[in-house]
Amino acid sequence: MSKQLNPSSPVNPIMMGKMGSTYGIRGWLRVFSSTEETESIFDYQPWYIQSQGSWQIVEIESWKHHNQDLIIKVKGVDDRDAANLLTNAEIVVDSAQFPDLEEGDYYWKDLFGCEVITSVGYQLGKVIDMMETGSNDVLVVKANLKDAFCAKERLIPFLTGQVIKYVDLSTKTIEVDWDPSF
Repeated sequence: MSKQLNPSSPVNPIMMGKMGSTYGIRGWLRVFSSTEETESIFDYQPWYIQSQGSWQIVEIESWKHHNQDLIIKVKGVDDRDAANLLTNAEIVVDSAQFPDLEEGDYYWKDLFGCEVITSVGYQLGKVIDMMETGSNDVLVVKANLKDAFCAKERLIPFLTGQVIKYVDLSTKTIEVDWDPSF
């Protein structure tokens, strides 16, 4: 496997997928992509994995589709035993590799931790996750401890203009038109 013993670590590590089980005897592995288009994971290089507490760079020699799976050949991994050592390794990239977005578009990672406040100033809580539905994305907001409506979590559709009124990443604030009792 082509790896550096002490490569520079990703400054802003983002998990993009995971290595799966071995495929065949020549060192191929299944890969599970977290990108919207599964093949897009290959647009982000280099890949980092953590092994024995340090970052290692993984070089992809080749990849292809096999049935419903993506399979990869890692440079320097030439047999099933070597590939087995990579099974379940998380694939991480540096978010600096992500392309700049147009005004009004956001990476999910940038919304995590934002305080969500209604247009009338009620603090709903902080974004802890995002969900993709068929029609729109949804903010998962962990309610504040002293929530007057005893909510633990709220699901708020990310509908710009309709529900989402303002996103300010510099102050980590999202203003919404949302009833706190929902």
